[in-house]
Amino acid sequence: MTPAATRSDRRISPVFLGIAAVTAVAGWAVWTGFADSTGFAVFLFVTGAWIVSLCLHEYAHARTALHGGDLSVGAKGYLTLNPLKYTHALLSIVLPVLFVIMGGIGLPGGAVYIERGRIHGRWKHSLISAAGPLTNVAFAVVCTAPFWLDALDGVPRAFQYALAFLAMLQVTAAILNFLPIPGLDGYGVIEPWLSYRIRRQVEPIAPFGLIAVFALLWVPEVNVVFFDAVHALLRGLGVEEFQRYCGYDLYRFWRSWFGEEDPGCAVD
Repeated sequence: MTPAATRSDRRISPVFLGIAAVTAVAGWAVWTGFADSTGFAVFLFVTGAWIVSLCLHEYAHARTALHGGDLSVGAKGYLTLNPLKYTHALLSIVLPVLFVIMGGIGLPGGAVYIERGRIHGRWKHSLISAAGPLTNVAFAVVCTAPFWLDALDGVPRAFQYALAFLAMLQVTAAILNFLPIPGLDGYGVIEPWLSYRIRRQVEPIAPFGLIAVFALLWVPEVNVVFFDAVHALLRGLGVEEFQRYCGYDLYRFWRSWFGEEDPGCAVD
């Protein structure tokens, strides 16, 4: 591979830069309350930031794989942060965004395709799988920094709410991704340490892992336990439940179109 090709494989995609630019402009609109369009601005800001985090999640998998020995990730375009290059663009981007819109849940998406045969060493395989959800953890820490640093003075309330909701998405994504369920990154972390027989038995059900998680979250008892854990973690990071709720309420700017009651989340 020539140096020019290598540079091209790792150049940040204009698609990603465009998403990041929209996110930044929307964040500015939320901060300033531009044109009295706070709800729509929160929607664009949170959705854009969520897509950015998904791209970084997949990039972390690919970058770690590159250093682990899989040089093919560059040719596949994974190092450009372009969501259109992912093997499962529907699972990696579209479905996670739909789940946010429908239920305010940061459901993990599909991973990039790593040629595992090129990588030697169980620790390397585990680290490649862990790199993605660790990116969500880092994103959550950044989003909650103003809360646990007690640095909210001067931060507009709408922006606080948006950050709180975005932080909740990152925490839910990290927890779900780390579950040791076939098809999710958590299973990828432990898989190299399992026997060959167990791996072969699990392999046929791996594609259904994400569906199983989604189904389990519809079980009331499971849903309560899961969100109790999410709320406890966020409270530990200084984010209160009403802030997250108000962030989700602002995100759903279309609720008034259907006559839903205004919960009274003041942003002035």
